[in-house]
Amino acid sequence: MATIDTASAPLVGAQTQAVMDVFERYVIPNYKRFPVCLVRGLGSRVWDIEGNEYLDLFPGWGCNLLGHCPEPVVRAVQEQVAALVHVPNTWYTQAQGLWAKALADRSFGGQAFFCNSGTEANEAAIKLVRLRSDGKRYKIITFKGGFHGRTMGSVSATAQPKYHEGLGPMVAGFQYAPYGDLAAVEALIDEHTGGILVEPILGEGGIVPPPAGFLQGLRRIADERDLLLVFDEVQCGCGRTGKWFGYQHFGVTPDVMTLAKSLCAGIAGGALLTTVELAKHLRPGMHASTFGGNPIAATAGLAAIEMIEDQHLLDNVDKAAAIFRARMDELKTRCDAVHDVRVIGMMIGIELSIDGTAVVQACLERNLLVNCTQGRVIRLLPAMTISAAEVHEGCDKLSAAILEVAGRSI
Repeated sequence: MATIDTASAPLVGAQTQAVMDVFERYVIPNYKRFPVCLVRGLGSRVWDIEGNEYLDLFPGWGCNLLGHCPEPVVRAVQEQVAALVHVPNTWYTQAQGLWAKALADRSFGGQAFFCNSGTEANEAAIKLVRLRSDGKRYKIITFKGGFHGRTMGSVSATAQPKYHEGLGPMVAGFQYAPYGDLAAVEALIDEHTGGILVEPILGEGGIVPPPAGFLQGLRRIADERDLLLVFDEVQCGCGRTGKWFGYQHFGVTPDVMTLAKSLCAGIAGGALLTTVELAKHLRPGMHASTFGGNPIAATAGLAAIEMIEDQHLLDNVDKAAAIFRARMDELKTRCDAVHDVRVIGMMIGIELSIDGTAVVQACLERNLLVNCTQGRVIRLLPAMTISAAEVHEGCDKLSAAILEVAGRSI
């Protein structure tokens, strides 16, 4: 998370300070938090405890793809909570089966394993790669700039040294290649290599699309060397790019796909999808998730899919993305601090030549919520329900913030 310059921040209200005092005493400070206490959200708007309103272009760290408190999902969850909250996976529930079918029907078929988060979905994928060969082919190739989660297996898969500091030794078996470099991938493969794990579109790495032919090349290599091709779509999946899944833009189908974040429209949920044949390796006793696929998450996941289709939100992604692209490209023509603009549906990266954290602060002062990743990339993951007027409002405020910080940097 971007740090905040508290010296230049607005004065913290008494109610916010009271909440912060409780956190300081009782909550482990493993996050750098903004001095804002959010209490309510609707669509692309949130309100803090002092009554201030914000436009949120990074809702829920990418989890709230349908905006805050989407009414069809809220209604479905409220009804489910009153009927059945949780039962173990030793019993059948109707919603989980229907959810798995809905995901299979919109992707490459197969079967689903449900969990609670992206890192858990990737842990399941790591296990699946190893179980396929009874551990003999335990090595997995991942890519620099990628991000796969915070648990020990998924953080070991994340080829960014900053996330490894103080945690060594990492889980064995991960080898890192430059993103986009097929020759480097082939050079790493040996008799112990079992799979390739990649984000089709880098998210935390700065909203970076794959170079032309890269994913197709990975598919070819995986087929030739009998490797599993695993796509981490935790950030780019579930409709964010204007198609149901990111891989559908590139004509390349993975063997395994991991999902989370927006999967349940803000409710915690993750999933691994794979073919029927490969799914057999996740046999009983080898992997599980106590809360995975619980009735609340399953109901929310189904309601999210239905809402996307009923409200034609994939089409709205394309329309909103076109406005973001036009507005940010125009800013680039008149602001040398804007180095590059990358827009893939509701994944937007504005790469700057100035400090991105200062831009985040300047946006906050304008009641606009955004994110900075990789130090200089402003990352937006807007709701696919966002209106054209809200896109323009956000672009107005973001442009002003970038121009202000760029002017101070001259």
